[in-house]
Amino acid sequence: MAGPVKRPYDNSRRQAQSRATRLRILEAAKILFIERGYPATTLEAIADAADTSLPTLYRLFSSKRALLKAVLDVSFGGDDQPIAFADRPEVQATRSQPDAASLIRSFARIGRDFMERSSAIMHVLATAAQVDPDAAQLMQEIRRQRHAGQSRIAAALSALGALDPELDNSGAADIAYAVLSPDVHRILTTERGWTAAQYEQWLIRSLGLLLRREPPAAGDAGQ
Repeated sequence: MAGPVKRPYDNSRRQAQSRATRLRILEAAKILFIERGYPATTLEAIADAADTSLPTLYRLFSSKRALLKAVLDVSFGGDDQPIAFADRPEVQATRSQPDAASLIRSFARIGRDFMERSSAIMHVLATAAQVDPDAAQLMQEIRRQRHAGQSRIAAALSALGALDPELDNSGAADIAYAVLSPDVHRILTTERGWTAAQYEQWLIRSLGLLLRREPPAAGDAGQ
């Protein structure tokens, strides 16, 4: 007589619980890092704020630096999906715009959304980097990634034949990196009180003026 059929183990509920705990920790960490600063925020305080145990926090995040990195990753991408920012559909769509004006508008919108999510936590990182070696190392890593990502604006304009002929891709990438700096975003929106829409329009104007080949004058058409 055949024995009872064993059901396959389904750990989906456990995975969902673990993900929910992880997100709760990330949210608590981001709030505390912004409110108190990175050096002053302890893992014990984060665990308490997330209503979880310290061993659970360590199981999900091996160190305080790893937790900060995870907070940054979620802030950059907008969710906890393991998808690199450059591979996200909205970024891929931006890079395939058919003309320079559409491309710059799309990049400006991406930049606006990115900064709204991450500017505050990047300021935390920049402040912490002055006194914490782990934060300083992470800051350098983030800067390299940001420069690489923002250099795609120059590459896309060049591919369209729309990059200012007086610029090479390297110089254009540096300009985009400066314009899209979190420090500039913080000055305009936090210090000067600009709205997100004002910031986006400024990005469109600045990137267009600084990077784009001047369109031909009406009388020059066909020449």
